[in-house]
Amino acid sequence: MKKTFGILLLSAVITPVGAQRILSLDSCRQMALRNNKQLGISKLKQDVAENARKSARTKYLPHVSAIGTYEFTSEEISILNDGQKAALGGLGTLVGGTLQNTLGSLVATLPPAAQMQMAQDMANVTAGLNQKGQNIVDAFRTDTRNIFAGSVVVTQPVFMGGAIVALNKMADITTEMAKNSMDARRHATLYQIDQAYWQVVSLHHKKALAESYLELVKKFDSDVHKMIDEGVATRSDGLSVDVKVNEAEMTLTKVNDGLVLSRMLLNQLCGLPLNESVILQDEQADNIAVVELTPQLDVENAVAHRPELKMLQNTVDLSKQATNVLKAANLPQVALMGGYAVSNPNVLNGFEKKFAGFWHLGVIVRVPIWNWGDVMYKVRASKGATAIATLELDEAREKIELQVNQTTFKVDEANKKLTMAQKNIQRADENLRTANLGFQEGVISPTVVMEAQTAWLQAQSQKIDAEIDVKLSQVDLQKALGTLE
Repeated sequence: MKKTFGILLLSAVITPVGAQRILSLDSCRQMALRNNKQLGISKLKQDVAENARKSARTKYLPHVSAIGTYEFTSEEISILNDGQKAALGGLGTLVGGTLQNTLGSLVATLPPAAQMQMAQDMANVTAGLNQKGQNIVDAFRTDTRNIFAGSVVVTQPVFMGGAIVALNKMADITTEMAKNSMDARRHATLYQIDQAYWQVVSLHHKKALAESYLELVKKFDSDVHKMIDEGVATRSDGLSVDVKVNEAEMTLTKVNDGLVLSRMLLNQLCGLPLNESVILQDEQADNIAVVELTPQLDVENAVAHRPELKMLQNTVDLSKQATNVLKAANLPQVALMGGYAVSNPNVLNGFEKKFAGFWHLGVIVRVPIWNWGDVMYKVRASKGATAIATLELDEAREKIELQVNQTTFKVDEANKKLTMAQKNIQRADENLRTANLGFQEGVISPTVVMEAQTAWLQAQSQKIDAEIDVKLSQVDLQKALGTLE
């Protein structure tokens, strides 16, 4: 019977090979990794974190900026007030009047011609002084209604209270966290594809088993009906066998439906068309798994490799650096600043309506004095967040330690179940062979044969389940240890 099952299984696998391609577990994994959209998102997040890290490095370097401005004002700046302008504009008139008052009696004694000449000279002096005064007023006019200005400034941080160092460390941690997130997504994808792969393999073998069992009960049904015709068996025996045939057909239908849906899921994960038919390499094997040695318990390996723990550690480190950034707000900050500034009009050589500029260099020092405890409260809140992250990390370590213990135990348990299932196969084969011989010799009733067939089916099904459990328990252990690659 075991040989018959193997032949049926092999024929079921080999028949469509010419029109289908064979996929191994590794090839399915690679296709799933290429097709998984979340992995693509994780890769983009990793690129974003790397660019943010490079951006943080630039905070150490001097920054250069250019500034240009134009401003129009309705009034110009006036250095002289209205009284001063009027006084300077009438300077000649004021001086001329003073001289006339002072020299009036003396001029009256001069001859008429001399008086006329003196009056003419005084008028010329008055006009000249008025003009000079007006020239002084015009020279003090700024004409600042249209102002153009520009500057190029270079700023070099010297000490920012440790904020730049902390920000760069945060950028490094964020980059590492993005990598760990991608590793976690990769492990999840591999775990998911392994589950789908072995589900298809399991259902394929169960389909072959169901077909073999159906053939077996149909042959037995034919034999029983022949015996009914000969009067050796009863009609009740025939009805019982008919029920078994119907049950076998129903089981085969369920297995077929489950196999179709499982293949669709596997195709979707691999990025293949849902209706594309492929053959999995392990579908062609008579034995899916063998009993392996139970792995040694290795919690430290899990702690070192699990990306989830690494991400939680990154969270703790990020929180600590965030605290350092907040502390920097209470420390002095020093920066060098230099550049070149131009303006039009300018006051470098009086008021000139042209562009002129100058170089400048300085030191900026910012010393926080009082902020009502704002920074202190923020630092306390950040330290609280760090404490929470640390507790979550410790809890995750404990859970992973428990998970590693459980999965190691499950691997051992799966190996034991497979060993027992293999022994049950031998017993079920012998039991079925003995029942068939007894039935042929007329010493065993059809009911006993049907019980032996059912026991054989259960033993074969348990063997397939045990083999799949061995594979899946090994996958679970690899995932728990963080070594699923």
